[in-house]
Amino acid sequence: MSNLDRSFWTGREVRVPDPTAILQVGALCLRDGKHGTEVLLVKSSRGRWIIPKGWPMDGHTDAQAAKVEAWEEAGLNKGKVGKAPIGGYLTVKRFDDGSTQPCHVSVFRVDVKSTTNTYPEAQLRKRKWMKLKKAIKKVDDLGLAALMKSLA
Repeated sequence: MSNLDRSFWTGREVRVPDPTAILQVGALCLRDGKHGTEVLLVKSSRGRWIIPKGWPMDGHTDAQAAKVEAWEEAGLNKGKVGKAPIGGYLTVKRFDDGSTQPCHVSVFRVDVKSTTNTYPEAQLRKRKWMKLKKAIKKVDDLGLAALMKSLA
């Protein structure tokens, strides 16, 4: 899969089908809204709606790293993160120098209790709570959309 141009859901088993893929962790931040489940999405540096995600961190489990990313990128103040991923998806990571590489994102569910307006990337990223069905339509990553559909 060297010429990956579309992402796909790798399922709940979180297998990495491409041995050349780099690994990231993501936080699917959820809350109960007035009209059902809501998802917290953030805008990427390229203007796409995504979930908070980043690199695994030394001294942290992948679940803890996902929660840190949710704090840095979306202002998660209080929430409970699952210990095991709820799924994963394969996408393309675009680097600042223009290069790309397949990337597998292991996604952890975070049940959000509260957020704050003061967080490290508050000036860099727009964040928005959306109904789950709307969020599925807003994300470009087909694998992430499929993972969210599995929760609907």
